[in-house]
Amino acid sequence: MSKKVLMIVTNADKINDEQETGLWLEEFAVPYNLFEKQGYEIHVRSPKGGNIPLDPNSIPEEPNADYDEARKQLENTESLSEEELAAGYDAVFLPGGHGTMFDFPENVVMQKLIGKLADENKVIGAVCHGPSGLVNVTYQDGTPIVRGKTVNSFTDEEEHEMQLTEEMPFLLETAIREKGGEFVRGDKWTDFSIRDGNLITGQNPMSSESTALKFIEALNEQ
Repeated sequence: MSKKVLMIVTNADKINDEQETGLWLEEFAVPYNLFEKQGYEIHVRSPKGGNIPLDPNSIPEEPNADYDEARKQLENTESLSEEELAAGYDAVFLPGGHGTMFDFPENVVMQKLIGKLADENKVIGAVCHGPSGLVNVTYQDGTPIVRGKTVNSFTDEEEHEMQLTEEMPFLLETAIREKGGEFVRGDKWTDFSIRDGNLITGQNPMSSESTALKFIEALNEQ
């Protein structure tokens, strides 16, 4: 039987009145294509459903055939609902984009679903700002799922260089550390990802492929 993978993407399309954001396309398309090659059954959901906004800076200037099929999956997503709790997913993957900082952390259904998968020792992956969807997730006993785990995300240094520290609801690296995560990182703007058991996290868009490959490795071991 093929593995059943849930990918959750952001609906948030603005950082402020002047700056658009959304999903960072590479962080969805690269993993999606790799998962599809594995023959996984992929389900794409978003907090509100509907068409998914893309960060304008993530859209290739030239046509990219490798991304075309993945982009089709973003045209009319189903909303994330309580029904997903009984869907029998083997894994969840959270692509990033600054939009996730605004609609992932406080999403109660996402917290319940990822917490349930963590309790079942399922595979959980996230890249760049995607780990914003993990910071408020706990095991059934209330322990943050990142506590004591080697984990990574978009760094505070990278956020500072983007000049967006004041625009974010919180700093992701700082939040992970505050939740007890053992934060590790690579050089800024370089590929870095880490696997700690069934938790896989990556640092930035350049880490999309390596994060997905570690995710695949963990999932295929199940």
